[in-house]
Amino acid sequence: MIELIVLKPIKSINMTAKNNLTSQPNGASIAKKALIGAILGLVLILIFVLQVKSPKPEWGQYWMVRPFIITPLAGAAAGVINALMDKWRTQSEGKKLLANILTVVVYIIGLWMGMVLGLDGTLWD
Repeated sequence: MIELIVLKPIKSINMTAKNNLTSQPNGASIAKKALIGAILGLVLILIFVLQVKSPKPEWGQYWMVRPFIITPLAGAAAGVINALMDKWRTQSEGKKLLANILTVVVYIIGLWMGMVLGLDGTLWD
């Protein structure tokens, strides 16, 4: 005996690129937040470095270069983390709050570590 199996049509799933990428940050968003983080890091290190009127001779002539490179890089890295947390911000209010708290904590710790590495041997001695 042969039985016929009737297949019912499956509802089509509309998965476009736009639907798949709504929760992922794009390159422009990441670059913008990294730039904002780097600028904040640069402003913060400027406050400390420009207060030095007479640097110690053992620091060398270009002692300011290292803090001006490392601290903005740490700020930019924290900005990238901020952009990557956008996925959590679109879910629930609890995850949004957690993402915002984590972003602030990561940014503060990242900037502090960048300042310590940048100012090591000079103002952080």
